[in-house]
Amino acid sequence: MNTLSRILRENMFTSEDVPAFERKLFFEGPRRRPYLERFGVLLFLATVIATVGIISDSTATVIGAMIIAPLMLPIMATTAALVMGQMGRAIQSGLLVITGVASVIAVSWLMGVLYPDVVSFTDNSQITARISPRLLDLIAALAAGAGGAFAMSRDDVADSLPGVAIAISLVPPLCVVGVSLAYSQWDAALGALLLFVTNALAILLAGGGVLALLGLARAATVELRGHARRNAFIAILISVFIVAIPLTLTGRQVVRELQTQFLVRQIAVDWLAETDFEVRGVQVVGDATSLTISGPGTPPSFDELVASLEESLGPSATIELESIASQKQIHRGTSAGGP
Repeated sequence: MNTLSRILRENMFTSEDVPAFERKLFFEGPRRRPYLERFGVLLFLATVIATVGIISDSTATVIGAMIIAPLMLPIMATTAALVMGQMGRAIQSGLLVITGVASVIAVSWLMGVLYPDVVSFTDNSQITARISPRLLDLIAALAAGAGGAFAMSRDDVADSLPGVAIAISLVPPLCVVGVSLAYSQWDAALGALLLFVTNALAILLAGGGVLALLGLARAATVELRGHARRNAFIAILISVFIVAIPLTLTGRQVVRELQTQFLVRQIAVDWLAETDFEVRGVQVVGDATSLTISGPGTPPSFDELVASLEESLGPSATIELESIASQKQIHRGTSAGGP
């Protein structure tokens, strides 16, 4: 506790720090037009890069987009303005965030329309990683938001900002929203949008909390006007708790699916133990399980597999088997258990 108090004291804002801090976040007067032009160019390029990375399932490409994406700055400006009680600046920065969000979704949607039937929403890791956010994602986003605020407040640790930009993904989830809308994948679009909202709220809440602890409001010599600032952060806090509910439910669903996937793989390996077949892949979505195996000739009895799986998963599970023979023949079988 003493160490934390010392760190806070050593990094507290002073009235001399505020002008330089405001200059990093707020672009007003003659500085506004050049800033908006740079913001638009960087956001467009980041969107194109991220969308290409998502369509091609390239992690390195998506990370490159995260580094140059400028969307975090106006979100941080919004929370800083709230801490300082400057509602005009907060609204102005918030409107820029909303405009940027709409632009990213529109550009990525257009690119998705131009590349129909290319994206897989089951095998593409860049998509599947962003359409089922969990409570852990909120926790990580809160930590990244706090880190971003601290790095923004100190010039000597500003080099950490690229790492924060990678840790708290903003543009890639929005690109997944646009691509999902282009492919009429409404559930995927909703899940990716939930991830973005989670990350944005985390920056507002954790970032604002760090700036408040560092004494930004007092250093800015701005008195609390009515209850506007307090009500704003109460609304953000309530929103975070609301978002945490579906994240918790999604996280539990993901855990159940991973457990089922592991169980199905083990059962399938035992089922194929006396043959030359091997398990190629297992996919679980809700109560539906897809199993892919490969090997020479005809696979063993599908009924034996169904009986073993239904004994472990229950009779309501739907099981689909795809067997890829060495002669490139494909055998399919589906079993939907009854009550």
